[in-house]
Amino acid sequence: MNAKQIKIPGPDHPITIERTSGRVIVKVGGHVIANTDEALTLREASYPDVQYIPRKHVDMSRLERTAHATYCPYKGDCSYYSIPAAGDKGINAVWTYEEPYPAVAQIREHVAFYPDRVDAIERVA
Repeated sequence: MNAKQIKIPGPDHPITIERTSGRVIVKVGGHVIANTDEALTLREASYPDVQYIPRKHVDMSRLERTAHATYCPYKGDCSYYSIPAAGDKGINAVWTYEEPYPAVAQIREHVAFYPDRVDAIERVA
């Protein structure tokens, strides 16, 4: 049995999470899928910043859970949703860490969207 490797963010792989200033709006197929002033910005190593949006501010009725899953040694098991209104590009377009590791516990109950699989992720001051 292979145990999953758990890594702690540090100087070689930093992860920071902070409240996003302003509002974040996600649009797909002419619909607002998410609209919040409570988003979190996760910065991880050299990756682009990611907006994590509270589920309570996402129209979850427009998402469909998929069987796709991945693993991040810094954040934990990752589950996915598709956005049917986006067609093929909406497949596995949304991800979430339902039981994130303690170092990133703030992203629990949040989802993130791949920018190239939605029409827009807007930040409004």
